[in-house]
Amino acid sequence: PKSKGDEDKLGNAINRLLEEDPTLRLEKNVELRQTLLTGMGEAHIDITIERLQRKFGVEVKTAEAKVPYRETIKGTATRVEGKHKKQSGGHGQYGHVFIDIAPFADGEFEFTETIFGGSVPRQYIPAVEKGIRESMTEGILAGYPVTNIKVNLQDGSFHPVDSSEMAFKIAASLAFRKACEQAKPVLLEPIMDVEIKVPDQFMGDIMGDLNSKRGRILGMEKDGNMQLIKANVPLSEMYRYAIDLKSITQGRGSFTMEFARYEEVPASLAEKIIAQAKAEKE
Repeated sequence: PKSKGDEDKLGNAINRLLEEDPTLRLEKNVELRQTLLTGMGEAHIDITIERLQRKFGVEVKTAEAKVPYRETIKGTATRVEGKHKKQSGGHGQYGHVFIDIAPFADGEFEFTETIFGGSVPRQYIPAVEKGIRESMTEGILAGYPVTNIKVNLQDGSFHPVDSSEMAFKIAASLAFRKACEQAKPVLLEPIMDVEIKVPDQFMGDIMGDLNSKRGRILGMEKDGNMQLIKANVPLSEMYRYAIDLKSITQGRGSFTMEFARYEEVPASLAEKIIAQAKAEKE
């Protein structure tokens, strides 16, 4: 919406459209900081936006849905220190940790501890894990969530009066961000499993287009005078694919796609994505 008044009108108008058309869906995506409108295809969304303006008099600006990138590490970092110490009359704050981090292929996150001799008292260990988990919501490269990392709390120190859960949470967060910087951080992008069905005569053009979209062809099957092409393609390259496919096949092609996995973004492209994310925050 272009103004506060439009925002109120938009809410009412969208609710009316959602009641009239059950194939429309609206969701607020916290991670992407976008309100996402989904429907049966791009033409469907275009018509809905046009109706908002014509029928309800609401001016809206639209943009493509952002790509939900992730961040991870390729290297390791050992005995990385995080220290939070403040002295300001009365009780101070004191938390001090050493952590190791490494890639974790088996899941999003694993936390372990090998504390010996009570260098970090047991009651503060959950706060260390919490500080790391909270840091993982915003990575150091471009602010995307961090995944596939294991962290071990190996050492630290405490103050009998000034230590607290909050102080250890902050110390852990400082150590984690520093460790990520040392452990070869990289950007990951969602890769989609794509199946495209087209008449034989458009095969060459479709393959060329997939190559230009950084696609990997996985296989082809003949089905009468149609070809079924299976490929992996980055999600960032698939926006508005329905329009591209219609243009190439004169409206005679169809496709489906679903999420497959995350893969590392090529370095040259990652630089642009990181620069863009930083510019949006400024």
